[in-house]
Amino acid sequence: MAHPIVHFEIPAQDMERLRQFYSQLLGWTFEAAPGMPNYMMITTAAEGEGINGGLMKKLMPQQTVLNYVMVESVAEYAEKAKQLGGQVVVPKTAIPKMGWFAVCLDPEGNPIGLFEADPNAG
Repeated sequence: MAHPIVHFEIPAQDMERLRQFYSQLLGWTFEAAPGMPNYMMITTAAEGEGINGGLMKKLMPQQTVLNYVMVESVAEYAEKAKQLGGQVVVPKTAIPKMGWFAVCLDPEGNPIGLFEADPNAG
C-alpha cells in the first residue's frame, strides 16, 4: 500500500488571524469542526484535487505544521516507528466516526502523524 499524505494541521496562537491570512492569500475556506473546539477544517481544493487540513490552537510554543500519512494500522506503525529509533508522542487516539491517529517523532525529532481510516472509531 502507498502511504500518501492525507491531512495537515497548522497550529496557531491566533486562529482568526491565520484563517484570514490563508483565506486571503490562497482562497482556502475554513469551517468549525463539530465537537472539536479550537479546530477548524480547511478546504484547499475541490474533492479529489488536493489535500485538505485543519487549523488548530497551538498547544506548545515549538509546535509546527504536521502532516498525516495514511497507514493500515496506527498501532503497528507507531510500534514500528519506535523500533526504528523514533518515539510516540501522542498514542493511538480515536477521531469519532473517522478513524485513528497517533503522532510520532522521527529519530531527528521531526513530527509525523499516522492516520488509519475507520468509520467505527469512537
